[in-house]
Amino acid sequence: MGTTQLKRPSRSKALRDNLDYPVIDTDLHTVEFAPLLEDYIAKHGGASSVDEFRRAINQGFGYLSNEWYELSPEQRLARRAPRPPWWALPTKNTLDLATVSLPRLLHERLEESGTDYAVLFPNVSTFATHVGKEDLRRVLIRAVNHYHADVYRPYADRLTPVAAIPLHTPEEGVEELDFSVNQLGLKVALIPGNLRRPIRAIAEKYPSRHHPDVARHANWLDTFGVDSEHNYDPFWAKAVALKTVLTTHSAGMGWTSRSSVTSYMYNHIGHFASASEALAKSLFFSGVTRRFPDLRVGFLEGGAAWGATLYADLVGHWEKRNGRAVHNYNPDLIDAELLYALYQQYGGEEVEGRLGDINAVLGGALGVSNNSRRQPQDPGALDDFSAAGIERVEDIRDRYVPNFYFGSEADDPTIAYAFNTKVNPLGAQLNAFWASDSGHWDVPDLTEVLAETWSLVERGALTEANFRDLVFTHPYNFFAGKNPEFFKGTVVEQKLRRAKAA
Repeated sequence: MGTTQLKRPSRSKALRDNLDYPVIDTDLHTVEFAPLLEDYIAKHGGASSVDEFRRAINQGFGYLSNEWYELSPEQRLARRAPRPPWWALPTKNTLDLATVSLPRLLHERLEESGTDYAVLFPNVSTFATHVGKEDLRRVLIRAVNHYHADVYRPYADRLTPVAAIPLHTPEEGVEELDFSVNQLGLKVALIPGNLRRPIRAIAEKYPSRHHPDVARHANWLDTFGVDSEHNYDPFWAKAVALKTVLTTHSAGMGWTSRSSVTSYMYNHIGHFASASEALAKSLFFSGVTRRFPDLRVGFLEGGAAWGATLYADLVGHWEKRNGRAVHNYNPDLIDAELLYALYQQYGGEEVEGRLGDINAVLGGALGVSNNSRRQPQDPGALDDFSAAGIERVEDIRDRYVPNFYFGSEADDPTIAYAFNTKVNPLGAQLNAFWASDSGHWDVPDLTEVLAETWSLVERGALTEANFRDLVFTHPYNFFAGKNPEFFKGTVVEQKLRRAKAA
């Protein structure tokens, strides 16, 4: 079959052809060609690394662990082994499967999806950042990034792959980011949204080599800000210095309420949003966006509804529990005499005979369930917003809205929440950007993605201006806002030049 025979008209391409601005897809998933990738792994780590990589892929880890298939239904229940993802790629649509696997074919067919330019998230890159064994991880990160830089370089006018950047330590992140940008020429970084780390006190008592089942569950989530054991400021600073945006595509499957033994869909729904929210909260509350106002982070595949909810929650919580308002709940500020008088006046005979003195009433004033929380508090730790430097509600907007971008899939109707300036505090519009998720099961036909999103305009959920912001303005600002050279030499630059000249 000749490649010209593969081209076909599509609703999405027809729609894009009538737009006077380029369309930028911020999340298109690709499949690696294993034999060639393994050549790169061997180049960076030798033949033994290839063998180790194959074992790691076959075993999986965390919510991607293949152990589930080795267990009986009874064993799965006994171990509470979450069901991992299955049938995750479009296969019946063989043309699309080949398209996301072959760079030249993807480059040729990209316009059929209504897209001018796409940022690529290779599936193996999302795996690589979470590999626990350091020796394998370092080799795999270099190999994966080198491989994708090489195979997509001839198609840089329309396609750019992300660089997988691990964050097990800030030093490792700085080193790999510098190499990926300055040596490989990659322009977008993919970081993990969180890492599972052992709870030290338990790990010391029950070493993982002797108690692997304990180690499996005795861990905590490091989100690189709040309560982290590392200071990641050098990494954030390096990203800003290199004018490199950060993206995250980490999962929340396997977390508490998303750990069904039998239902992948139960585990899947909401998990990207949950993981993204954890990272966004951590960066905000730890003051990262205050210290690095030029830092830009894109949260992929979770939509924008969670971003609108978190923004409103931050405002609402600050209004009630900022450093001044929190004293409305200070038990030491109870007016003991007034409280005692009210109990005497309104308690009735059931209370009157058992009231006791004023100190007894004061001691039980918070009720049985809350008296246990009446503990002395550190005066210097009363304002949970202090590290973020929030002094007024506008500070929340200024340290949230410019820094965070929210990837929303083509068929996501809740994208409208990002544009609802009547509801979002201070009339803010959040930076939602188009993230088709082509290459995964969410998109059975990649030629329909832009048309699907346009249907939200036809239904009145989005305006045409919202649509432009979603598929062009916000993606463009995210990638080029701090790096004006990002789209140099691409079809985006060409299309904007033609539009300006028209």
